[in-house]
Amino acid sequence: QVQLVESGGGSVQAGGSLRLSCAASNLAYSRKCMGWFRQAPGKEREGLAAIYTSAGNTHYIDSVKGRFTISQDYAKNTVYLQMNSLKPEDTAMYYCAAAPVDGTFCYILDYEYPYWGQGTQVTVHS
Repeated sequence: QVQLVESGGGSVQAGGSLRLSCAASNLAYSRKCMGWFRQAPGKEREGLAAIYTSAGNTHYIDSVKGRFTISQDYAKNTVYLQMNSLKPEDTAMYYCAAAPVDGTFCYILDYEYPYWGQGTQVTVHS
């Protein structure tokens, strides 16, 4: 059974930083994407970034480019999301997700990802 466990969320002042981690287990796909998503209260889930784990190719939505960085420790099956210059509007539940893929491009669309973690809360105070 695939398991994704997020950690690293918390409460931070605007302008601060957090690094989220996602540890994956039983995810034995040679080609896969790992993604980070978030959902704020009353809003739809939003894809933020994804990484093609075999090659390290990364993809971001425009609104987080330059502030958020997705990375991985391939040997540990762990993906990270470094978030800098945090804003109050970044407050949300953050989720890690995984998807086996045929190609090398990672879509940052939630319906493309069959495996999800439980989420970690990020709160940014003004």
